[in-house]
Amino acid sequence: MTPQREHSHRAERVADVIRRELGGLLEREVKDPRVGFVTVTHVEVTRDLRSARVAVTILGDEPQEKESLMGLAAAQGFLRHELAQRLGLRRAPELQFYLDRTLKSEQRIEELLRQIQQKP
Repeated sequence: MTPQREHSHRAERVADVIRRELGGLLEREVKDPRVGFVTVTHVEVTRDLRSARVAVTILGDEPQEKESLMGLAAAQGFLRHELAQRLGLRRAPELQFYLDRTLKSEQRIEELLRQIQQKP
């Protein structure tokens, strides 16, 4: 395996572990009530492991989503510290949380298709 592919593969493995660990941390360790019901759907880590984009779905309406994202931003330091310990990294990646709108888009498309099928 070439060094470049090896780095890419490592970033994918780290991203998968971060996704699982963040899910557990958000469920059991984060006490901020603003966070609410958050599911980590996808994590993308840069090759140098310094930055991670974390896609999340949030149960609730738009104001609740904004509130949860603020809670996640506030918990970032704690989450990075915990990830560094659990993953055995000197420095955990900088976490950037964003809303994964895939599920809502799929639901909207399905609703539109149902409406089209119901029309004569």
